[in-house]
Amino acid sequence: MIERKRKRTAKIGIFAVVHEIYFQQFEGLYEKLTKYHQDLVNLVKNNNVEIVDFGIVGNNEVGYQTAKQINSHQVDLLICNMITYATSSVFAPIIKECNAPMILTALQPRSAMDYSIANTFMQLENDNICSVPEFTGVAIRLGKRIYDVIIGTLYDDKEAQDEIAKWCNIACVLHDLKGARIALMGHTMEAMYDMHSDPTAISAAFGLHIPLLEIDDLLEEYDTVTEEEIDEKIHLVNREFDMPDPKSDPLTIKLTDEDKYQAAKTAVALDKFVEKHNLTGMAYYYEGRKESLHQRIASTLIVGNSILNAQGIPMCGEYDIKTCIAMLIMDRLNIGGSFAEFHPFDFNEDFILVGHDGPHHIAIADGKPKLRSLKKYHGKPGHGASVEFKIKEGPITMLGITQTYEGKFKFIIGEGYSKAGPIPPTGNTNTRGFFQPTTKDFIKRWVMEGPTHHYALGIGHHADTIKKIADILGIEAVIVAKAFKPEPAPKERNFVADEFFGD
Repeated sequence: MIERKRKRTAKIGIFAVVHEIYFQQFEGLYEKLTKYHQDLVNLVKNNNVEIVDFGIVGNNEVGYQTAKQINSHQVDLLICNMITYATSSVFAPIIKECNAPMILTALQPRSAMDYSIANTFMQLENDNICSVPEFTGVAIRLGKRIYDVIIGTLYDDKEAQDEIAKWCNIACVLHDLKGARIALMGHTMEAMYDMHSDPTAISAAFGLHIPLLEIDDLLEEYDTVTEEEIDEKIHLVNREFDMPDPKSDPLTIKLTDEDKYQAAKTAVALDKFVEKHNLTGMAYYYEGRKESLHQRIASTLIVGNSILNAQGIPMCGEYDIKTCIAMLIMDRLNIGGSFAEFHPFDFNEDFILVGHDGPHHIAIADGKPKLRSLKKYHGKPGHGASVEFKIKEGPITMLGITQTYEGKFKFIIGEGYSKAGPIPPTGNTNTRGFFQPTTKDFIKRWVMEGPTHHYALGIGHHADTIKKIADILGIEAVIVAKAFKPEPAPKERNFVADEFFGD
């Protein structure tokens, strides 16, 4: 029931290409192809993105003019609609001059021509694939890249529609990375070398800005919180979370009114803090003097962070800005993005627990998340309310962002499955993660790629999509393993052996 603070969107530019002499030779072809182009525009628009339609480009001169128009609109993604054959001269100025990533759509209106009445006019209507190799070849010669070609039919083609939707989601990621404000507050958790990152290097790689904020900036907002605001937040917490009795972990107790009140007050302050500094997300860690107000606030952010994650504002602990970016990418793909790490194996059933004691994306929770009071946070100062849940059953994807010896960023991606079963009632998120070929083999491959110990965890299988985002950003990406469904056992067959002679 929690809604996003900001709508997921992107600006997508679309133009069609044609060999314009056809319009002089075949009466009615212009009207036909114009309609097909508009139908593609509507198909893309169905994905809740903003469309800028640059029309039909039929010659080189118009290509140059169109390139200038495209650059002035600062689109996140560019779609070249192959409505019929076109010479590469109409496309070359656009791919050369424009920096937005480009894909080609070759979607013919008919699934097949009726060969009994086929003619040249009909062929030109369905000649969408003809110049695709010419375009991709010329792009490479110009030192540019086509990131995908969507091939299929314009109508009733679910596979093509899914591919378009995937690219609209990618555009949403690119849209919100540009100019994003992902803050750092506090300092790296002591001794975690893998958490360190250079803000300038991050800005260079991802096109975002990193405000460097103080815990006192949050305290300023905390001092303005009213009882009415706290009551409203408590109402939301009561609606969105369960507060069960404790089970086997002696560190947990039933959520106390005091811890609920404190979590709600801190969450209100955090909302104001995010609004004041116009934050897209934040990574933080702060300890402070024992029993100080600084420590109390820094240690009671988990509930507010989890709500913000569901509202599209990724928040993560331990000052891990790299994973915060991974969470943003997953959120804008609309697949969640929980803050996660590996927990103990279950070698009997071949799974590993994946989760964390920090903020999670409750929009992808399996049922209502639980709130428990913790007497202490293991490995960290403080105590209070903590969030516990497992993510929805089914396919899952992991994205870790790490850095190499040369300081370059690297995506580490993997797919698996979340399956039903009990999890430890520790007040932390845990999900039973199953991976292939075996979970142990998968984890070994993952850790050998040099990851950080955190990653973002989302629902669905999206390794290929995330790899495309890395390609557009110019970042190395490794898919450790893709999940696969087991093949059904072959049916038994009876053979009559042929007699044969010889060896």
